[in-house]
Amino acid sequence: MVRTTRAQREALFKVFQRDFPNWISPGKRRTHSTNEIVPVPTTQWRKFRKSVRPFVGDSCVMVYWAGMWLGIETNGYTHS
Repeated sequence: MVRTTRAQREALFKVFQRDFPNWISPGKRRTHSTNEIVPVPTTQWRKFRKSVRPFVGDSCVMVYWAGMWLGIETNGYTHS
């Protein structure tokens, strides 16, 4: 797994939430029917985190999402 800063991890989770909007943290999500917060297996989040790749010659990390590569800088700034 690629080393990331806290800001990069938070930005990665925001990208992850675009596909899974009910997730409120890597281990908890909101249910559709009762709107309560329940713990969930983190396999989807871990699979997403493992898809992160380092960018050669720079400090940003890259993740493939929605048919494009997103770069996330050390301060959390996300760009395509």
